[in-house]
Amino acid sequence: MAGAKEGSLGAPTRHAIPWREADFYDEAKLDAELRRVFDICHGCRRCFNLCDSFPRLFDLCDTSPSGELHDVKSAAFKGVVDACTLCDMCYLTKCPYVPPHEFNLDFPHLMLRYRAVELRKGQIGAAARALTETDRNGLLGMLAAPVANWASARTNRVTRVLAEKTLDIHRDAALPRFAGRTFELRAAETPLPVNPKAPGFGRKAVLYATCFVNYNRPGIGMAAREILARNGVATEVLYPTCCGMPQLEHGDIEAVAAKARKVATALKDKIAAGCDVIALTPSCALMLKSEWPLILPEDPDVKRLAAATKDIAEYIVGLARKEGLEPGLAPIEGGVTLHLACHARAQNIGAKAAEMLRLIPGAKVQIVERCSGHGGSWGVLKDNFEVGLKIGRPVAKQAAEGLAAGRSVIASECPLAGDHILQGMELVEVSEGTRLPARSWHPVEIFARAYGIATEARG
Repeated sequence: MAGAKEGSLGAPTRHAIPWREADFYDEAKLDAELRRVFDICHGCRRCFNLCDSFPRLFDLCDTSPSGELHDVKSAAFKGVVDACTLCDMCYLTKCPYVPPHEFNLDFPHLMLRYRAVELRKGQIGAAARALTETDRNGLLGMLAAPVANWASARTNRVTRVLAEKTLDIHRDAALPRFAGRTFELRAAETPLPVNPKAPGFGRKAVLYATCFVNYNRPGIGMAAREILARNGVATEVLYPTCCGMPQLEHGDIEAVAAKARKVATALKDKIAAGCDVIALTPSCALMLKSEWPLILPEDPDVKRLAAATKDIAEYIVGLARKEGLEPGLAPIEGGVTLHLACHARAQNIGAKAAEMLRLIPGAKVQIVERCSGHGGSWGVLKDNFEVGLKIGRPVAKQAAEGLAAGRSVIASECPLAGDHILQGMELVEVSEGTRLPARSWHPVEIFARAYGIATEARG
């Protein structure tokens, strides 16, 4: 046929999520689609070394009487779904059958559909849903930060055993500390002069604080803010609400849609006035850029927000390429082992964090492009934590090898992944005399240090 192509040779595309249609929640139709997709995956197996979903699926097939999917009971599919972290790596880096291929595979969004059905049936537990309330949890944790941080410390065996029994949080999983004041509040209290002589002077941007930076690691935001001010970019910090990634992980698409509308409405006037929107963590950037437009494809404010959004490293690299950076970057001590977070890779923008760090004179940066095994709230749960450590072992091993080679800084675009990697490093063999680093860093914090900007000890 004239003009026909093999679909897999076309640029990957993604369909809108039909979450408001009745068929989306039809269990018989869901099961049929699971069997169609799983059978294709069973015959392909390119994703065997990603998350644990695929080994579980392949084991189900291989141990069935016929060695084929048709002998696997549908009830067993839950284990496959539960292992998915919605990292999108299968869709974007491995699968040859994504649209426009006629097989039309979207494994992560099929897992999302399964969880949406579970949610509608009341099968998502109260403890799991409580963990997704990041704004409520962050506010409470911030108001009682000393007590909350004492209770959540790995060394506090009494409270951590209790949390394991009541909230299903593994007693050994590192949990983020709460800051005493939000990033939004700190920014409001400390106005920054914008450098009028910088090449980028005249640019303006909104820093979307993200729940993690706002409540847990405001130092990341403060570092980004100072870098941008030094380079002539006027910024304003706004945080209407969480991006909804935690709710998405549990299939609560309606809650995500409500958050998308709220944030898009709050930022639309800023975008109309010429502001870029900068997300400080990759999961939130992915939500604003990709997931929200697929959930609300008809919403013009969501579309405009998606088009205006940049990841922080993406923004700084773009500034360097277009206008140039303000002089003053100095070499930093030690090389960097940089983990590229899955949700940064899923944005399909290239290794922007590595590009940014290589703007530092003499920077030695070694990239690690594998999953850390954390997966947001997934990785701290009792049933998942040890699986997550297993998945992240290759990353931890490469980081430990980096220490032996003189790369003393461990960094990840995802702060939670960075902490998880450090935990994994405790379990892999390190060279005699090598000390594990006390903390991991966000790449923007390292870039700030190269400018001589003071960074906070715990972000």
